[in-house]
Amino acid sequence: MSLSLPQTRDVIDASIEVAPKQAMRSTDLPGLFPAGTRVYLTDVGIDSVRDFVAATRRIADLGYVPVPHIPARRIRSREELLTRIRAYAEEAGVTDVLVIGGGLDRPAGPYTSSMEILESGLLDRHGISEIGVAGHPEGSPEFSLATAEAALRLKRDFCERTGARMRIVTQFGFDADVYIDWAMAVRDSGIGLPIHIGVAGPASITTLIRYAALCGVGSSVTFLKKRTGALAALAAHHSPESVVGPIEQHWRQTPESPVRQIHVFPFGGLAQSAAWLRERGSWPGSAAERALG
Repeated sequence: MSLSLPQTRDVIDASIEVAPKQAMRSTDLPGLFPAGTRVYLTDVGIDSVRDFVAATRRIADLGYVPVPHIPARRIRSREELLTRIRAYAEEAGVTDVLVIGGGLDRPAGPYTSSMEILESGLLDRHGISEIGVAGHPEGSPEFSLATAEAALRLKRDFCERTGARMRIVTQFGFDADVYIDWAMAVRDSGIGLPIHIGVAGPASITTLIRYAALCGVGSSVTFLKKRTGALAALAAHHSPESVVGPIEQHWRQTPESPVRQIHVFPFGGLAQSAAWLRERGSWPGSAAERALG
């Protein structure tokens, strides 16, 4: 599987994540992102299937590409999985999803892993051929690094067997070197999937530490605290450039890298993350592009 895609820009592209309630209610969303932006809809088990489908449909109606999460261990039955996938495809035109484990210690239904969702055949049956799967550069308390690598190999094999267009979307972190090294290690192990690296958007340090603890990225919490130094700095604002800058430099300078773009977790708010992405040029409408146009 070749990763040698031509780069037509020198600024790395970005997708973004929203909660279903934001997708349904936010008055800021129209025109906030460039048309065609991948907008992931996060599923933490608090939204009904009906609301999730409505949120997905609004994202599509606004001209973005909806990417709903499908959390394996939160799905209560095969019928629920079928209902979700059919509604996403038929009511919102979804062709792209993120299939994840789901984070529960005890599955709510018959599915214990994302691989079981893939093997169900329901995605292909409903025309969903773009698939994101999770990557964990800092590991996970739920499984070992060896288990994670084996799971990625199975997904790579599924991709080659079915022709699905698959990518790895990672958890967010604050140590760019860890994420770059992990991406290259994945490539060197023969898992030829493109990688979208998760980064936290602009937010206060305290907000980021809270989310990092909730999401289990402990190494990043330690790294972030070391970088902030004095406790007074915890009230400061975090600039994502300290993470994105090295990732983008690696992306530019390493043609064989599997890194393809960044995926933004907008913990400080959608508008703030969107403004930052436009300003840095990852999205059209940056200050530099407006000056040229």
